Amino acid sequence: MSADIILRNARLLRPDGKGWDETADAVAVGGGILLATGTAAELAGLRGNHTEEIDLAGAFLTPGLVDGHAHPLQGHDLQVGVDLSGLASPAVLLDRLREAAAALPPGAWLQGHGLEPAALDGMERHLADLLAEAAGGRPVFLLFFDYHGVAVSRAALAAAGITGARTFESGAQITCDAEGRPTGLLLETEAVELVRAALPRLGEAERLASMRALFLRMAAAGLTGMHVMDANGDSLECLAALEAQGELPLRFHVLPWVNPGATKAELARVLALQGRAGKHWKVCGTKFFIDGTIDAGTAWLHAPDTKGESTAAYWPDPASYSEAVRFFALKGVQTVTHAIGDAAVRHVLDTLESVPAPLRHSARHRVEHIEMLPDEDIGRFAALGVVPSMQPSHAARYASADYADNWSRRLGTERAGLGWRCADIAATGAKLVLGSDWPIAPYDPREILVCARTRRLPGMAAHLAVGPDQRLTPDIALAGLTAHAAHAVREETRLGALVPGMLADLTAFTADPLFAPADELAAAPFRLTMMGGVVTHHSPG
Repeated sequence: MSADIILRNARLLRPDGKGWDETADAVAVGGGILLATGTAAELAGLRGNHTEEIDLAGAFLTPGLVDGHAHPLQGHDLQVGVDLSGLASPAVLLDRLREAAAALPPGAWLQGHGLEPAALDGMERHLADLLAEAAGGRPVFLLFFDYHGVAVSRAALAAAGITGARTFESGAQITCDAEGRPTGLLLETEAVELVRAALPRLGEAERLASMRALFLRMAAAGLTGMHVMDANGDSLECLAALEAQGELPLRFHVLPWVNPGATKAELARVLALQGRAGKHWKVCGTKFFIDGTIDAGTAWLHAPDTKGESTAAYWPDPASYSEAVRFFALKGVQTVTHAIGDAAVRHVLDTLESVPAPLRHSARHRVEHIEMLPDEDIGRFAALGVVPSMQPSHAARYASADYADNWSRRLGTERAGLGWRCADIAATGAKLVLGSDWPIAPYDPREILVCARTRRLPGMAAHLAVGPDQRLTPDIALAGLTAHAAHAVREETRLGALVPGMLADLTAFTADPLFAPADELAAAPFRLTMMGGVVTHHSPG
């Protein structure tokens, strides 16, 4: 068959991901498949009357970049209102809220995201009242940067019908004062969703258009796919509706949540979703939470944090979590578990070790985040065939080399120095998947690669690196967004390498992702992104 598109004048990543193919400078694409690689002259025979040729001007062509952990649908709906990231004191936060409230019509909700714990220091007992005062009495809904908590005003509590503490299946909390009155601080999903349900919503057409625009921006950032860690509410219906309107610019592997304390009927409902699919999206596993976050004091650690918190699992009975995981594992369904604390990670690994080895290896079960890990558990991922999935930009963004950040203070210096052990895990041979956890951190894969290689944000001085001994080599970092991401969703025969017969999901860098200095890579635009043989972004330069 003749090619639909020939990409020429490029450097091609070798199938082993460790360098550039010196024998080829072009690829031919047809029917959404990579037909051939070689020199432009060698591929001339694949030209047809309608073949399009694109000169990549020396770009570095890799398999399409895949964010291994993101929330593109849920995140879209949560990235609303004022960006509060970087606000480090109550006075600055309240001033920002007063300014934002003054620009809103009467009665409108004041929403924000990116709230950091330092901005609430000393406010916790009277939080709802202070927010109400700053916002002129209107309802206020401010999401924490990690999306595991929210600060709300009295009017927002009233809109949600919250008048006191409640009991949740998970470790969620409505924090209350000594008199039982809600303070305005809600932790974890079940509590947060009570208020979120009362928020105003975009109309369907406007919401879908906004989602498509977001996905196109992601494609322009070099992404061809995402492992979607949410299928909550109407997420799957949104994907189906978007695809009915036109081609999706990204390939989505979707994992619906199994919430703590899930009943047999709820497990069966998630099981029934497996295999539901469109042209470029499909449900292919399940997402669990075994704990919360260190910043919120809801992680599960072997020893309490410095505030005496992070001592328990998110599931009220960890044994019931294990039973739910085995329910899916014994049916060959992949499980993916959010596990941040060292006790949480160990419980997940212990649970997966109890699954028969053939089923465990074939399903590619995963553990997400892994912010704390003792030496004795480092090698268990490779030994058990469990996939580790981590977000190196979290270490660079939310921890600091001087241990002055909230995450480090919660853990204490000794434990904080053992955070995000990416290199130690990769050294065991485990196929480490990398991602952003967007909207927790930016989806730009260049930042992920730079943080993986340097343990600092682009442009920061080298001495500010967080845990520099955990830096990944460039080829392992790139594999975390390509070959290892494909392996994690059992797509290594279709994705993750520039090999004829693979799907034509491709990314073209204008800077060398293996050998260019990290800050140069971070600033270099992408020349082209292609998903399924369709160009989703092209910048001729």
